[in-house]
Amino acid sequence: MTAAVSPMLVRLAGERATGALLRDQGTLYLADGLVVHAESPAAPGVEVMLTAGGRLPYEAWEKGIEQAGSRGAVGRFLVESGFLGDGELEICHLGALFDAAFFALAPGSGPTRFRYGVAHWFGPVRPVPADAVQRETLRRRRLLDDVWPYAAVDTAPVVARAPAAGQAVTRRQRALLELADGARTPLNIAWTLGRPAFHTLLDIRRLAAAGLVETPPEGTEAAPPPVPSWVATVSAVDTDPDIALLRRLRDALEAYL
Repeated sequence: MTAAVSPMLVRLAGERATGALLRDQGTLYLADGLVVHAESPAAPGVEVMLTAGGRLPYEAWEKGIEQAGSRGAVGRFLVESGFLGDGELEICHLGALFDAAFFALAPGSGPTRFRYGVAHWFGPVRPVPADAVQRETLRRRRLLDDVWPYAAVDTAPVVARAPAAGQAVTRRQRALLELADGARTPLNIAWTLGRPAFHTLLDIRRLAAAGLVETPPEGTEAAPPPVPSWVATVSAVDTDPDIALLRRLRDALEAYL
């Protein structure tokens, strides 16, 4: 049986409760025990995902808030007014829900509180069972660790590296690397691009595993550990076709020591 990431969420789902589950890193909204919305300061919301890429004019979003926010029906307003299709709204809303829930249910996210009867102004789109939210949260944690098990890269400003000779970079990766300027963290990049924060973390970890971004050493307070000379000199060998592999070995060694 899957371990519960939030025992209180399990209990509230069993009670078919309606209200807001509040934690330091986000809030889950329930209706009859089902999760109908989630938000987190770490994750771009539905409005960012829709407007940052130009799919929805920001004026349309503001109109939805103004005309339907007080009755908790912004999502339905956007569909009924012809700004979005039903499928578009559902896909975007589910993506934002699972994204925010991942951060809201993170370990060490602080005390959990519940306010009965509270509803979100966006309104329900497609309710999700609480156990599905928990399963997906755990799956995402495992996926991050499988790709690159050094979480320091999630919160540190990232710096792009030039691809090795013959190393392919996709358009999606290129968009991330262009913003990896040593000042932006992965979450900053997600907000700038209007992409889900979890998927941006995953992409950055894949770039780290490919040797395409600088990665911070584990334990940011400590000085970088000494690196054997054969690893430290790898970055100077720009013409080596295996430089990406050697970079990964160096980063892994730095994170492990």
